[in-house]
Amino acid sequence: MQRKLHVITVFAVIVVTLGAAGCDKLKARDLLNKGVNAYKSAQFDIAIEDFKQAKDLDPTLTNAQLYLATAYASQYIPGAPSDENVRNGQQAITEFKQILSTDPNNLSALDGIGSILYNMAGTPFDESKMEESKGYHEKHISLKSDDPEPYYWVGVIDWSLAYHGNKEMREEYNSTAKKTIKDSDPMPTTVSTQFSSKFGQTIDQGISDLQKAIQLKPDYDDAMAYLNLLYRQKADMETGQEARDADLKNADDLVDKVKAIKQKKMENPQQGEPTS
Repeated sequence: MQRKLHVITVFAVIVVTLGAAGCDKLKARDLLNKGVNAYKSAQFDIAIEDFKQAKDLDPTLTNAQLYLATAYASQYIPGAPSDENVRNGQQAITEFKQILSTDPNNLSALDGIGSILYNMAGTPFDESKMEESKGYHEKHISLKSDDPEPYYWVGVIDWSLAYHGNKEMREEYNSTAKKTIKDSDPMPTTVSTQFSSKFGQTIDQGISDLQKAIQLKPDYDDAMAYLNLLYRQKADMETGQEARDADLKNADDLVDKVKAIKQKKMENPQQGEPTS
């Protein structure tokens, strides 16, 4: 009899526990929906609290974690030095990393952390954060190689790295040179060789990735714009005028293509929209 009562008691506890867990999951989904509505209304503080509660009630609710991370990221202002702003960026990174710790192939989390790291690396420029951001986009490519977006972002980051390196080398040269060079002038041979040695592989990779993005999405005007900029960086690596002119022509041709695509999109705005 006692054993039977014990079994009944254990069963009752299990039923109550499962019922409570089910109730928590329903509450979590309700809070997630409320948070999404607040997020869409740009009420980010309210949204964050709803997403945090939803996450606490149901740690398996990945969408709540993604929205929480994205809400923190949405409040981050690139370059703003306040402690609160920096904290928002770090909180976004922490939340995205928590998702990836249990689901390392989550594309939304990979893209999200890649994006916030890129934004945080811009002002002041942080090469290590740029490289870290690039790594997450490359992970996306390894998982879904037919998506043009991560190729685009790798190209953008490679341009950023090369551009800042180019700028620093020119400033260093001008600080001691008798005759300074403008940003549009060719680099002196010694500086060009140094630039090529340090950033040649980065520029070549960026060009290759942006070409891949355009191959996958032929009207990808943003990718063409950055490919144009990377060809201008490549021109600074050239030691011969003919090779430099060829790079600059490639860049100019891309500018013309971007103008044509933008004009076409303005004339036919429905063409670029996804179908349902």
